[in-house]
Amino acid sequence: RSMEDEWGPGQMEFSFSPLPGLGTADAMILFRSAVKQICARSGLLATFMCKPQLPNFFASGWHLHVSLTDDSGDSAFMASDDALSPLGSSYVAGLLDHARALTAFSTPTINGYKRFRPYSFAPDRVCWAVENRGALVRVQGAPGDENSHIEMRMGEPAANPYLYMAANIAAGLDGLRKGAEIGRAHV
Repeated sequence: RSMEDEWGPGQMEFSFSPLPGLGTADAMILFRSAVKQICARSGLLATFMCKPQLPNFFASGWHLHVSLTDDSGDSAFMASDDALSPLGSSYVAGLLDHARALTAFSTPTINGYKRFRPYSFAPDRVCWAVENRGALVRVQGAPGDENSHIEMRMGEPAANPYLYMAANIAAGLDGLRKGAEIGRAHV
C-alpha cells in the first residue's frame, strides 16, 4: 500500500493493505524474498536485521495491525462511545496477559531485544494506549470510527510471520474467551 523513508540510513517502511487470514503472512514472506533477490541481482545486501551496528541508528520494528469484523463485516473493535469496544478491550487484555510469551514469536533475535528501551519507538513495558507510539499495544481509532484497530508494536522484521500472527491471534482470543479486562490506558 505504501513505502516511505524512515529514521535511519537505508531504513524503509512498507505497509500492506489488510488481507484476510494467511494472506498477510504469505505477503510478508513474498516481500522479504523479493527484496532480497532484487537487491542481490544489483550486488546489494538487503537485511531485515532490526538493529544493525550503526551509530545513532533507530531500530526497525514490525508493527502488526489487527482488526476483527463481525458476521456482517462491520468492525468488532469499533465502539460508539469509546476508542475500543468491550470485545476489543478483551482482545487487548489477552495480548497484555501473554506479552512475555509472545516475545518468543515476535522477537526471535538478540538484536530484537536490544530495541526495547525508552524513547525508541519500541515498547519497553507491557501497556496499552490510544494513539501512543511508545505503548506495546496501540489502539488506533475513536468513538464511531469504522477503522478502529489495534497495533502490536513488539515485533521485529526477522520474525516468522506465521508464528508471530498465530501467537497474537491465540493470545487475543484467550482474552476474548476469558472476558478479560484491561486497565486504564497509558498516555
